Amino acid sequence: AAILLKLGGYGLIRISSMLNPHPPNLMFPIMVLALWGILMTSSICLRQTDLKALIAYSSVSHMGLVTAAIIVQTPWGLTGAMTLMIAHGLTSSALFALANTNYERTHTRTLLLVRGLQLIFPLMSTWWLLTNLTNMALPPTINLLGELFIISTLFNWSPPTIIITGIGTLITATYSLYMFLMTQRGSISTQFRVLPPTHTREHLTLTLHLLPLGLLIMKPSLISGLFA
Repeated sequence: AAILLKLGGYGLIRISSMLNPHPPNLMFPIMVLALWGILMTSSICLRQTDLKALIAYSSVSHMGLVTAAIIVQTPWGLTGAMTLMIAHGLTSSALFALANTNYERTHTRTLLLVRGLQLIFPLMSTWWLLTNLTNMALPPTINLLGELFIISTLFNWSPPTIIITGIGTLITATYSLYMFLMTQRGSISTQFRVLPPTHTREHLTLTLHLLPLGLLIMKPSLISGLFA
């Protein structure tokens, strides 16, 4: 999710520039599939029971936004796609790292079985909250900057797309909160009352994911090139 999806996005950027201006019969089907994919994969996240599957579908939903922005072929679209790819690469990797810390201790990825971990791992619960807030593009994260560029680009290309991107953003916030509440809140199962503690390496890994996300918003030209 952090590397291979971004290689796909890079390939789209390189190939898309060769087809400028786009033939309409090539552009519209891909755009429709990208926008429809945002809604479908986001909706699938709302009914997932497997934690890692939920995070994986979340990545596909974000890449739908990236694909749509690349196809439009405007400076703002490419800037938004680049920004969101880098931001999502760090966010998605952090979510998978958090899911792995849960799995190493509970040996299950089923959301209904791993509730209430905030009582046992309060610091890890803080990482869960920050990462989920970043995933839903809460300000002042770099994710919000990328999504704003992409939504503005798509709206300029076709105003009705604001409906699809708006619904997709709403569903993203919904499943991000759902993931946090299902893993951290509630009453913990009796079989998980004694679990191994978290390690410094795990907290260091998450710090190295979220710290760049917080610092990049202070100088977004490092990844966007628009404000240089």
